[in-house]
Amino acid sequence: MNSQRRSRPPLANLETVCLVARHGSFTAAAEASGLTHGAISRRVGAVENWLGCPLFERHGRGVSLTCDGQRFLGRVEHAFDVIDAAADQWHQARKTPAVRLSVVPSFAKLWLLERLRSLEAGEPFIDIQVTTEHRNADVGAGEVDIALRYGRGGWTSIDAEPLMSETLYPVASPEVAARLAGADVAQMLAMPLLHDSDLTGWRAWCGAQGASLRPRARDRRFEDYTVVLAAAEAGLGIALARAPLADGWLARSRLVRVSDVEVECPLQYHIVTAKREKRPEVLEVIARLHAAVRAGART
Repeated sequence: MNSQRRSRPPLANLETVCLVARHGSFTAAAEASGLTHGAISRRVGAVENWLGCPLFERHGRGVSLTCDGQRFLGRVEHAFDVIDAAADQWHQARKTPAVRLSVVPSFAKLWLLERLRSLEAGEPFIDIQVTTEHRNADVGAGEVDIALRYGRGGWTSIDAEPLMSETLYPVASPEVAARLAGADVAQMLAMPLLHDSDLTGWRAWCGAQGASLRPRARDRRFEDYTVVLAAAEAGLGIALARAPLADGWLARSRLVRVSDVEVECPLQYHIVTAKREKRPEVLEVIARLHAAVRAGART
């Protein structure tokens, strides 16, 4: 191996040669690069002196590559492509980790979004890409990295762990609450009940007082839980507050609690991932979600 390597022209000079070849003139290359015509000429001349042959034929309309210039430029551009590919691979490996998280819109609006920046912050910073949808995203198929599902758990083909349990109690607008002052459960059930697509919470609350509940024409169903709460504020009936999920909304709203009876909801939010999820950034987001729930429980 020859220990005395031949010196190379600076990369900036090689880039200038490529620039002149693309633009077809020293003047156009100077305008594109912000260098002077003289600087462009000196850089090209330095490479030609190093090679020992001309790269360009000079003519009145500009310059064109010589045969040697064409061959040399092809090798230089290939070398730059190799450098660019290596740099892209390095940046890809070191870029900010991202985790795709699927939630229903109501959970995003009531709990997640106000905590999102703190969930992303820390070491390392993690870009949490939130998708809001009512359907259950298929984590097993790689649609998202984490899904938050509301239910009893026990799903097959995925891993699930409880995140947040809920306590239920009825709330209504001040006007409706005034009419229900001192009312028993039977009198309350004479009012329209507001709920989303699942009656499990209302059945649990009524069952705790020995009352059964069947679907009724006067009740109102809304797909999104935040719309349920908005309907209660509008005086359309009685809704179930889901604590702690709805705590922030309730603190800012006109809604009034209309019964001291509260029950644990049979359903809760679960963190759902593909089987045997091991990616560090996914596990870190899961740990941060649990920490956020614990922090909320202490306040």
